[in-house]
Order: sequence, then structure tokens, then C-alpha cells
Amino acid sequence: MQEKLLYEYAVIRIVPKVEKEEFFNAGVILYSRDKKFLDTRMFLNEDKLKCFAPDADVNEIQAHLQSFAQIARGEKNGGPIARLDAASRFRWLTATRSTIVQSSKTHSGFCSNPKEALEYLFNKYILE
Repeated sequence: MQEKLLYEYAVIRIVPKVEKEEFFNAGVILYSRDKKFLDTRMFLNEDKLKCFAPDADVNEIQAHLQSFAQIARGEKNGGPIARLDAASRFRWLTATRSTIVQSSKTHSGFCSNPKEALEYLFNKYILE
């Protein structure tokens, strides 16, 4: 039997018009300290975006999502935040903000494989 590990996650949201506070889910970020795992899975539903904000710049929002992923993965082109340790990057990415790309409050769970948990959450909250 595999050991269950604690993980934390947040749902990544697109808030095209921040002043209206309307959003839709576009991804999940998951962090497991024990496995030294931090990653994201994202999908921007462009049809849904057009319903929320017909004039939204899809390329700009995709770029924001890409930078979110680069920071989570600690990629060199993710800027100075990407050079922080995984816990600090997760906390920065899930901090409350008033921007087009936001995250939900953090939630926790237990899993034996963080990558599988990320896929499960992505399917549950983004693709369903």
C-alpha cells in the first residue's frame, strides 16, 4: 500500500473584467512538499472567454497563463519569482490578487501520486 501524501492546490481562474468579479476556471496548480512537486495544468476555453468578454485579447491571456506555468515549474524564463523555492513560488502564485489570472483559495488533500492528483483535479474542475 502506498503512503498518502498531503498536497495543496488552487484552481486558476480567468477574470476578464476584474471590476465585475465574474470568472471561469482555466487550470489547477498543485504543490506537494513531500514529493517536491509543483506544477500546473491549464486550458483556456476561448469560446467561454468570448462570452465573458468579446473584446478580450486571447494571446495576452495565454501569455499570462504561460508565465504562471513557467513560474510554477521554476523555468529560467519565468523571471525572478521562478528562482524561488517551490513553496515560495506556490504561495506567490496563490496569493490574493486583482488581475485577469487569479487563483482560488488553497485547498488540501491526500494522494499517493501528485501528478495523478493534478490530472484528476484538472479533469474535475476544468474539463467537466
